[in-house]
Amino acid sequence: MSPNEPVYDRSRPLPSRQVLYQYELANSPGKSIIAFRVTFPRNGSFPPHRHGGASVIGYVLEGAVLNKMNDEPVKVLAAGETWYEAPGCHHMVFDNHLATEQTTVLANYVVDTDVVTEGGLAALTVVDEEFRNVVASS
Repeated sequence: MSPNEPVYDRSRPLPSRQVLYQYELANSPGKSIIAFRVTFPRNGSFPPHRHGGASVIGYVLEGAVLNKMNDEPVKVLAAGETWYEAPGCHHMVFDNHLATEQTTVLANYVVDTDVVTEGGLAALTVVDEEFRNVVASS
């Protein structure tokens, strides 16, 4: 990361996550699609992470997120904008860009069904080792 890019701050509040649906894909044996509503409180942030081999498509429903994937530049994505995370992508920055309003995101995961069968929904978000205690204590 360049010196001007944000660094994860453990003191910021974490987002909440609600499962909206989960289906095995009949036309893609061994694959499932799972959707979450992710709600960031004002000034909320989530630590660097990956997604258990899933492809993830995100859509900003309200507010704005600060988003950084791998070595790409940081982007501000506002309501109505989308992003894609390829399997193995390192999601380096995932913050509510707004200090005064909540931000809500729809996150769709396409993943090997075995990942969820064996590891549960928690297997879909693998937080970087140095920040796992932040998520575990929430």
